Amino acid sequence: MEWLSSIQDFFTKLVDPKTIIETGGLWLVVLVVFAETGLLAGFFLPGDSLLFLVGLSCATKIINNTIYEVLFFITLAAILGDSFGYYIGKKGGPKVFNKKESLFFKPEYVTMTREYYQRHGAWALVIGRFLPIIRTFAPVMAGVIQMEYKKFIFYNVTGGILWVFSLCLIGYLLGEISYIQKNYEKIVIFLVIVTAIPIIRMILKERKRNRAVQLKNKEKDIVS
Repeated sequence: MEWLSSIQDFFTKLVDPKTIIETGGLWLVVLVVFAETGLLAGFFLPGDSLLFLVGLSCATKIINNTIYEVLFFITLAAILGDSFGYYIGKKGGPKVFNKKESLFFKPEYVTMTREYYQRHGAWALVIGRFLPIIRTFAPVMAGVIQMEYKKFIFYNVTGGILWVFSLCLIGYLLGEISYIQKNYEKIVIFLVIVTAIPIIRMILKERKRNRAVQLKNKEKDIVS
């Protein structure tokens, strides 16, 4: 079916950082960053690789914006995105996460985020910036648990600046190297793979834990 093929093509382009940059430039990057950090359905969008490549693209003049514009507008989008996610969590409460499993929502993602909070506290908002899925659900969780907004905004701003500045500036500085410029496509593939590894490990760990819990519950039922 042609319409189904069109939808698949749309989502393929939406998760490809190179296509995002070449299609919409800085402003589409800004929208994607806001969506990934502020909308519950945005976890599948590219984050780390996109920021690195937009810095690289700025250095190689693929986009015409200055590095200062890139840093300012993307950081602003990241901060506003987290703030919007916080608002959703605070207004919606725990029921925000009481959804049926679907393509865009899986309960295990919520469990992963909750455990991340238990280990790192409010710093999950900073460290989680560098982890797909955690990046999307952490600000919503902060709203659900009613974290004080003054405390939230401190970690939100800190995490947003560190995330955007580090990745964009690394890409920008490396963009001056001729080898990087000539192997742009390979860099894209490498980044996508590298940034996916941590979250794949977390998902596998969570599924293993769930299986262990289910097995333990079955053993209890048999004993009882």
